[in-house]
Amino acid sequence: MIVRAIEILVKPERTAEFIAATLENHRGSLREPGVLRFDVLQSAEDPGRFLLYEVYRDEQATQEHKKTAHYESWRQAVEPLLAAPRKGWAYRALAPADPGDW
Repeated sequence: MIVRAIEILVKPERTAEFIAATLENHRGSLREPGVLRFDVLQSAEDPGRFLLYEVYRDEQATQEHKKTAHYESWRQAVEPLLAAPRKGWAYRALAPADPGDW
């Protein structure tokens, strides 16, 4: 399994727009067969700081995700809302090891 953590900083006056677009992407992502988890988190201390926590069955699923219409719509919608470029990290999931446990 591949885990991606994406940190996103949003312009303070644009957070409501970002949340709406991101929740739409969240719903579409969860319908993808290779997506095991897709969490959208907002910082308790800084409402313009978000973390997307994404768990994919394998690397191919991460690539397929980026080809979907909902991802492309999200990317275009949120680009002007960002206060800084997105930062992302990839991890290998060690535990839980069984995809069914996610």
